[in-house]
Amino acid sequence: MEPKIRYARSPDGTNIAHWAIGSGRTLVYMPPMPWCHLEREWSIPQWRRRYERLASGRQVVRYDARGFGLSDPSPSVASLSAHVADLEAVLDTLDVSECDLFAPGDAGLVAVEFCAANRERVGRLILWNSYARRDAYNNSAKVKSMRVLWDQDWRTYTESMMGTFFHWEHGDRSAQLADFYRAAATQESVRDVIGALYDVDVTPLLAGVTTPTMVVAVEDFFEDMTSESRHLAAGLPNAQLRTVCAETGFFDFYDEPDPVVNVVYDYLDDAVTGDNMMDGTRVERSPVGGVQTVLFTDIVGHTEMMNRLGDAMGRDVLREHERITRATLTTHGGAEVKTMGDGFMAAFGSVSDAVECAVALQRAFAAHTSSASEPLHVRVGLNAGEPIEEDGDLFGATVIIASRISARAEAGEILVPDSVRGLLSGKRFNFIERGEFTPKGFDEAIRLFEVNWRE
Repeated sequence: MEPKIRYARSPDGTNIAHWAIGSGRTLVYMPPMPWCHLEREWSIPQWRRRYERLASGRQVVRYDARGFGLSDPSPSVASLSAHVADLEAVLDTLDVSECDLFAPGDAGLVAVEFCAANRERVGRLILWNSYARRDAYNNSAKVKSMRVLWDQDWRTYTESMMGTFFHWEHGDRSAQLADFYRAAATQESVRDVIGALYDVDVTPLLAGVTTPTMVVAVEDFFEDMTSESRHLAAGLPNAQLRTVCAETGFFDFYDEPDPVVNVVYDYLDDAVTGDNMMDGTRVERSPVGGVQTVLFTDIVGHTEMMNRLGDAMGRDVLREHERITRATLTTHGGAEVKTMGDGFMAAFGSVSDAVECAVALQRAFAAHTSSASEPLHVRVGLNAGEPIEEDGDLFGATVIIASRISARAEAGEILVPDSVRGLLSGKRFNFIERGEFTPKGFDEAIRLFEVNWRE
């Protein structure tokens, strides 16, 4: 369902458009100026998919920066402090006292100043391809050359941006993003709002930002911006640096996996699964009924299917996927924990029940595919352990490893670790060894086995 767009009023009277989806702890996805337009973003399946995935288990808040998208187009003030006031106005309107922030590009400047002044309101911060000194961006040869074109021909400028910054010279994707840019911004708003940030340098504030921070550097995005990310990470007392390649950058999420979703889940999941909270106090959580088997499913080729079928027909296919999955879970005693749109997370009190359910799922989807006009190919991964429960969701190493195992499966496959295979000793299941892998964020390798459900 399309989120409801509402408005928050900043102290200077500027109206800031925003929406919120999901429930749980709040993640504010700050606007990547000038690339922000709430309605247009939701109409692009890949962007909508990103927000829906991020909203699994949390509340996601998005807002348009002043001067862009659906916010007031011609603000009287465009200073850094005005942008900080806009973020605070959105949080106050939604009655959010504490949140996590995802801040790409120029939004990172806003996030740093906000965190310096409001330490108690931000739990964790992710700075994506951001910088402390805006002049490093302004003085790059690419930006200077594009600025000349922008002054002469706005339309040509927006179209040339795709090739200059994102390496997309031609095609539908390039035209789509150029059209999005023109809907989000005007020649005047870029000049007035972005121009007001040209001399901003938040370096003096960095030492006072104690918020745990992940700085993400997009390698080879252009010129020296990776070094600026390193400068930013070095100046923040509680920051770590992560590098992603330009081919999996901010707008390059037309192919899975989406790097933004992966970074957010990896970093924020670490906060949940660690023994200690950010203030150093230990948090005790109770396991859910002792040992549980966690099952993840995922539709293979979901993004391609949605692009090919369109929203309405694609949603029909997803409804059939949900019907089959939920019916099979009920039959085998599985508890649905949550759905991620193109997949499910479920928990079982019995290892054998979980694997039998996985086999039944693959057989059901195979039967569906044999007679349906649109196939459904699903991968499944399982792991057993003692997850922790919070607000109806499951967390912990058991859950993260189950998700990592699922991601390694191919269409129609069921993968389990050696520990699960051992628990099924003497049962009728047939296994095929699939070698070892070390899940990201863990030190020990895991031997994987495929459940040979076809025989």
